[in-house]
Amino acid sequence: MATEAFDDRDGYIWMDGAFTPWRDAKVHVLTHAMHYASCVFEGERAYGGKIFESLRHSQRLAKSAETMGFDLPISVEELEGVKAEALKRSGLDSAYIRAFAWRGSEMMGVSAQANTIHVAVAVWPWGDYFADKMQGIRMSHAQWRRPAPDTAPFHAKAAGLYMICTLSKHSAEREGYADALMLDYRGHVAETTGANVFFLQDGALHTPTPDCFLNGITRQTTIKLARARNIEVIERTIMPEELGSFSECFITGSAAEITPVSEIAGIHYKPGAVSEALVNDYSDLVFGRIAMPA
Repeated sequence: MATEAFDDRDGYIWMDGAFTPWRDAKVHVLTHAMHYASCVFEGERAYGGKIFESLRHSQRLAKSAETMGFDLPISVEELEGVKAEALKRSGLDSAYIRAFAWRGSEMMGVSAQANTIHVAVAVWPWGDYFADKMQGIRMSHAQWRRPAPDTAPFHAKAAGLYMICTLSKHSAEREGYADALMLDYRGHVAETTGANVFFLQDGALHTPTPDCFLNGITRQTTIKLARARNIEVIERTIMPEELGSFSECFITGSAAEITPVSEIAGIHYKPGAVSEALVNDYSDLVFGRIAMPA
């Protein structure tokens, strides 16, 4: 991951209708989003100069904003054009794209219905989310659980839902792990701090049902890739005590792509043939060497 400070870079960020010099893309300290998490966002990757599944990400951003009670002041089609132009201006073929929207600073309090909705798009270089991907990452167990669906809008990619993810990932890193596995409010296996999770057992992939956490775009893509290889994919409740019964494990996300797991808090997995095949298939797909399976 980049170590260059994000507020001190060359380039441009699209913000509220215009490309602004990177260092000038600022908001006031009394912006509602900073205090009350009224922000939605998307994380996307570009490969070979093309943003992967760009339209689906733009549509999800609009849906997340709607869930949060505000409408984007830009259409999905216009946002698609902005992201493409931002990528072009960056001069990067492979890049990370962050499109996001937030409530401004007209009102400060829990209620802020008159606040302006702002939108921005930034692009920057970002290599593998995890180093030595095929070696598999080590994960701990998170202290915090994903909330129940009647306590938070889990289907929105909203900033506030990531507070417990940051806490969990920081704790894992302090213990020497790369990430943490999170349970849901019932004690079922859910996801990691920023990715969905899959397990291999007797030739079939098992993955938690996304009924209280985000059904990731990369997750859905991985299921298609697996089924195209005639690998059975079973979406079901997975209990923590089952973790030792699986032979392979990997996580999926726009940033993480498909990354094998070698350990979850003392339970070991060997990144094997299925994980490697899907890592390669995903690479072929995002670079346009194969078509998206039906």
